[in-house]
Amino acid sequence: MVLKLVLDTGATRSLVKRSGLVYIGIDPDQSTQHTRMTTGSQIEVVPIVVLTRFSALSHHRFGFPIIAHTVPESADVDGVLGLDFLRNHVLTIDFPAGLINLT
Repeated sequence: MVLKLVLDTGATRSLVKRSGLVYIGIDPDQSTQHTRMTTGSQIEVVPIVVLTRFSALSHHRFGFPIIAHTVPESADVDGVLGLDFLRNHVLTIDFPAGLINLT
């Protein structure tokens, strides 16, 4: 499954919308792991699911924990790629060329 994620260097954790996880057979309601997440208006307790494999920007993570949460349809994205995925790498954003590189 290919997801459209927003790159957010202000987000501590990565997030995928619940409906996308359900689509691939993962039920966030069955998760035994939860965390507190601060949104723009409140603090919520949200499930964490562990994905067997998660790939972005030509890098792969195995056993990658991700937050399951709702994403407004109007956002036209499937989630957020956060610092937990980017950590220990060099992120280069070339605005004139429209390129993002993770090394």
